[in-house]
Amino acid sequence: MSSRPAAGGGRWVEVDPTRVTRWVEGFADRHGPPTITALGYGLLLTAPDGATAELHTPPGARQAADLPAFAGVVAAPRRLGLLLARKGAVAVGVADGAELVASKVDTRYVQGRTAAGGWSQQRFARRRDNQAKAALGDAADLAVRLLLPAAGTLTALVCGGDRRAVDTVMADRRLAPLAALRAERLLDVPEPRHAVLVAAVAAARAVHILVR
Repeated sequence: MSSRPAAGGGRWVEVDPTRVTRWVEGFADRHGPPTITALGYGLLLTAPDGATAELHTPPGARQAADLPAFAGVVAAPRRLGLLLARKGAVAVGVADGAELVASKVDTRYVQGRTAAGGWSQQRFARRRDNQAKAALGDAADLAVRLLLPAAGTLTALVCGGDRRAVDTVMADRRLAPLAALRAERLLDVPEPRHAVLVAAVAAARAVHILVR
């Protein structure tokens, strides 16, 4: 479980889907038995002392009307596509439940920024932009090869990394079937590597809870 401050107050908590019921029990112990309301994003827990917890349905899981149903659907195996992209690296994969069953990572050199000025700086900037475009073009090709054939079996596509890089890859017209499956969740990940992709499976399946 991880936690981070939320904009506007409170905090976001990420909970493994198999531990949701236990987390709610702990919330009830701290704040009193909550009233549970089904809303568009998932479930709202309102405790007697005024504390609230918004349980957001993770990508690929269907909506549920109460806690037992919610706990069941979020813990159930789902087939997810993963696409992680940053400047010169991309990782794509398919997860069946909590297991990564197919994956590919590609790294391509993109020149770092230069402190030089004038014409030289402009030349390096153009070279860097061209390298970045080529890298993202390769990333789209990789997604076409690995993810597109699986599109019909996926319940959602979860992306991560740099939003601009991800958006550039997903703008490829060949990936339209995957774009239709893209979840709102964007994973905050370092430069994509195989270990990062493996960890992203758990992050994609986690239940995000906003506690106030």
